[in-house]
Amino acid sequence: MAKVDVVSRVTELAEQVLSSLAMELVELEYKREGRELVLRLFIDREGGVTLDDCESVSRELSEILEVEDIIPGHYRFEVSSPGLDRPLKKAADYERYTGKLVKIRTFEALADDAGNKRKTFLGELKGLQDGQVHVALKEGQNAVIPLDKIAKANLEFEF
Repeated sequence: MAKVDVVSRVTELAEQVLSSLAMELVELEYKREGRELVLRLFIDREGGVTLDDCESVSRELSEILEVEDIIPGHYRFEVSSPGLDRPLKKAADYERYTGKLVKIRTFEALADDAGNKRKTFLGELKGLQDGQVHVALKEGQNAVIPLDKIAKANLEFEF
């Protein structure tokens, strides 16, 4: 089975399992690390996930993956929380984490409201409106970043 097919099928199965447990799939990685293939799921729920949550999802999904035989050969399977620097992947993430400190990297340099061009934006997430992410930058400016220009975005831990 091609890598794209494996990812889409595992995503579909994981989302079914997670929705029944009131959790969500944040990110799924399927890649070669050294000599082995690794399937890694990052899960979350309101209030965060526990080690028991990760174990429960791992156990349940492992059984399904074994029966479905989607991934050929040997692979390592991991289930984890997204951590304090949780990635923002879906439009809903930008709405849910409004008011939080975020770091956004763009594919190309974009200007803030003062005309400064940059590829990295650090500041308070103000939300998502019409496909554009609004951020109040640490330096005092504001930025409006089209969702399709974002290469990577994540929450930043505040000390």
